[in-house]
Amino acid sequence: MVNWSIVDSEVKEWLREAGKNIIASFETALQIDTKADANDLVTNIDKEIEQLFTNHIRRRFPSHKILGEEGFGDEIKSMDGVIWIIDPIDGTMNFIHQQRNFFISIGIFENGEGKLGYLYDVVHNELYFAKRGEGAYWDDIKLPMLEKVDVSEAVIGLSAALLTSNDSKNTLIPLVKDVRGTRSYGSAALEFAYVATGRLDAYISKMLSPWDFAGGKIIVEEVGGVVTDLKGKSLNLLEKSPVIVAKPGLHAKLIEEYFQDN
Repeated sequence: MVNWSIVDSEVKEWLREAGKNIIASFETALQIDTKADANDLVTNIDKEIEQLFTNHIRRRFPSHKILGEEGFGDEIKSMDGVIWIIDPIDGTMNFIHQQRNFFISIGIFENGEGKLGYLYDVVHNELYFAKRGEGAYWDDIKLPMLEKVDVSEAVIGLSAALLTSNDSKNTLIPLVKDVRGTRSYGSAALEFAYVATGRLDAYISKMLSPWDFAGGKIIVEEVGGVVTDLKGKSLNLLEKSPVIVAKPGLHAKLIEEYFQDN
């Protein structure tokens, strides 16, 4: 039997430690490498922060498994047991170029069920977190349940790259015309946090990895938001997927009106 209160206490302590290490790194030269392409960046700090978490987890909770973006965790083939899904720095390009607008993201699951979710805004020292069945919080403030909003009044987060597709069925162009406004922040974790707080009404991504959405999914769902792929199907926590996260009611309308034929 997992004592989730103890896990929660430990995670929050480790997040503060990781945040201090990241802030301290601002005064040092970064080692920057690329992964899948020239714009898919990783730094020595991404790797060091993931190692910090994996070391703590293996010492404190040795039976738990880890899926981390930078590969310091385990080879995960199923969601059996307790699994931590970690993105040490979500928004690495922002981290490199702006030293802001990046988050640490952690989702903890037991047999595929989300138990604890954390999105930590390091620069602003703001923590968004949720414990299953107990609501979601922004630091000490409990977040209210999300309210419905019409498409015409919605502000949504999406990348401008989604609008450059040559696909004749690109339905995002009419969507952009129909909503009140769009925003792009360069960090999925940040945009999940903004949906959870109501700063955004929805967020759409063409493709995210599990570590991009695991922590945010738990938090958004605790305030009544909906997180699926673009066809309305549940996300596979071990696979990349298109993602739409939105307020209740709005989520169904977006899929029905703009993604039904995708």
